[in-house]
Amino acid sequence: MNFADADPALRPLLSRHVDAMHRVDPVLHDVGEVAAGRLDELAAVADANPPRLRQYDANGDRVDEIVHHPAYAEMSRLAFERFAFAAMSHRPGVHGWPTTVPHVVKYALSYVFVQAEFGLFCPVSMTDSAARVLRRFGDPDVFAREIDGLTSTSFDSLLTGAMFMTEKQGGSDVGRTATEARPDGAHWLLNGHKWFASNTAADVVLTLARVPGGAAGTRGLGMFLVPRLRPDGSRNSYRIDRLKDKLGSRSMASGEVTLADAYALPVGELSAGFRQMAEMVNVSRLSNAMRAVALMRRAVHESVSHTRQRIAFGRPLFDQPLMRRTLLPMLLRAEAGLGFVLEAAATLDRADAGDDEARRLVRVLTPLGKHHLCKQARVVTGEAMEVRGGNGYVEDWVNPRLVRDAHLGSIWEGSSNVIALDVRRCVRKDAAHELLADTAQRWLEGIADPDVAAVAERLAPDVDRLRTTGRSLLAAPDEHAEAACGDFAELAAETITAALLLDQADHESRTGLGPRKRLVADAYLDLVHTRTASPEALHHLPDLV
Repeated sequence: MNFADADPALRPLLSRHVDAMHRVDPVLHDVGEVAAGRLDELAAVADANPPRLRQYDANGDRVDEIVHHPAYAEMSRLAFERFAFAAMSHRPGVHGWPTTVPHVVKYALSYVFVQAEFGLFCPVSMTDSAARVLRRFGDPDVFAREIDGLTSTSFDSLLTGAMFMTEKQGGSDVGRTATEARPDGAHWLLNGHKWFASNTAADVVLTLARVPGGAAGTRGLGMFLVPRLRPDGSRNSYRIDRLKDKLGSRSMASGEVTLADAYALPVGELSAGFRQMAEMVNVSRLSNAMRAVALMRRAVHESVSHTRQRIAFGRPLFDQPLMRRTLLPMLLRAEAGLGFVLEAAATLDRADAGDDEARRLVRVLTPLGKHHLCKQARVVTGEAMEVRGGNGYVEDWVNPRLVRDAHLGSIWEGSSNVIALDVRRCVRKDAAHELLADTAQRWLEGIADPDVAAVAERLAPDVDRLRTTGRSLLAAPDEHAEAACGDFAELAAETITAALLLDQADHESRTGLGPRKRLVADAYLDLVHTRTASPEALHHLPDLV
C-alpha cells in the first residue's frame, strides 16, 4: 500500500500548481510508501508509549529531560532528515529542487506523512516556522547558529523549535501574558509560567514576555528566543514541571514550564512581539488545517478498505446503498479539504514572492481552513470509527487514534471561536468578504467546459450571499457580529471550497482527465446545500474512491 498512490485527487491537484512534477513524483511516492508501512508501525508504538519526564539524575541534580521511546526518535529522523520537512522551505537543493521547495509541495508531502503520524508534525511545523520567524525578524548574524540548526537536513545537527505562548490565566487571550523580561547586560532574563508548552524539550523556544515600560495588552509584549542551552553549554534555567496527559497527539511531549531567570535574546522589535509571533501562529494554523485533511483522508482510506472486504448480509458492505451514503460525504469532505489546503499553500507561495493580493487572500484562507477543516475532521474520523464497528473502538486499529487526534486541531493555535473572531477581523480590516467573493467569482467565470459551467450555476447564489453576509457582518452591532462570525466562516469556507472544486473540475475536463471531479463538485454542492447525496455520485462511488 502507498498512501500517495492510493489518493485519486492528490496528483491532479498538485500538478495543477507545480510544473516540475518529475521532481515531486519520486519523493511523493517515497513518502507514501513509508507512511503506509514503516511509519505507520512506528506511530502505533510511539502512541502507546508516550514520552516521560526525567526531572533528576542519579545524583539528585535537576536535568529536566524528556525521554522518548525509540520509535519516536526513528520517526523524527524520517521527518527531519530523510524527508527534510523543516528544511525544504529554507534550503535550496532539498530533494533536488534548485531553489527552496514551494510551500504547496511541502504541504502535499506533509499531508501524506501525517496520514500515519499526527503528533510529530507539531514539532516539525514549529521548527519550520521558528526558522521563518528568525529569518524574517531576527538579526541574521545573531541567530545564524539557530537558523542553521533549525533548517538542518542532518538529524545529528538538528535543533528543534517550539513556541511557549499559553499561560494559565490567559489562554487564547495573549494580552494577559504575565511573564516578565528584564535586561541583564547583553541578554535578557525571563520569569514566568507557561501552561501549555508543546515539544517541551525543544532546542530553540520562541516566547512572549512583558518588557519594562511596555503598554498593557499585546502591545507591551516582546518576542524572545530562549535556548535550551546557554552559550557556555550549561542548561538554561527553566523547569519542566510536569507533562500533560493528553487525549491525543500522545507521541509528542507537551508540558508546563517555569521560567526562572531564563537566559533569553530579543527577536526583532520589542514593541512588535505579538505581531511577529502571529507569523508563527498563522503558519501553524495552516499546518493544523493540513493535518485535519490528512486525518480525514486516512479515515476514508480505512473505511473504503474495510467495507470492500467486509461481507455482511451476503455482499460487501461497500456495495450496500446505505453504506455508500455514509462513505460519500466522508470522501467529499476529505477531497474538498485537500483542494483548499493546497490552494492556500500555493497562495502563500505567491505572497512570499511579493504578491499583495495573495498576501491578503492567504491571511483569510488560513483561519477559514483552520476553523472549517478541523471541525470536519472530528466528524469524518468519528464516522470511520463507526464504519469499522466494534473493531473501530479497539486500540488494535488506527481509528481511536484518528478520533483523538482530530479533536486537537480545533483547540491548538486558537479554538474555533477565537479563529472565527479572527475571520471577522479580516472582514473588518481588509474587506475579506469582498476579496473572497471576487476570487470565487473569477474562478467561476473562467470555467469553459459546458457541463461544469452548468454545475457552477448552482454556486452563484452562494457567492452573492457570501458578499452580502459579509457586508451585514460589518454593519451589525458588535454583539450580533460576534455571534454570527462563526456561521459566516462556515459559509465562506464552503463557498470557496466549492468554487475550487469547480475550477479544478474544469481543468481536469479540459486536460483529458475526465468528468470525475465534476461529479465530486456536484455532489459536494448537494451535501452543503441540502445535506443529501447525489444518486449519480452514489452509483459511481467505486470510480470516485
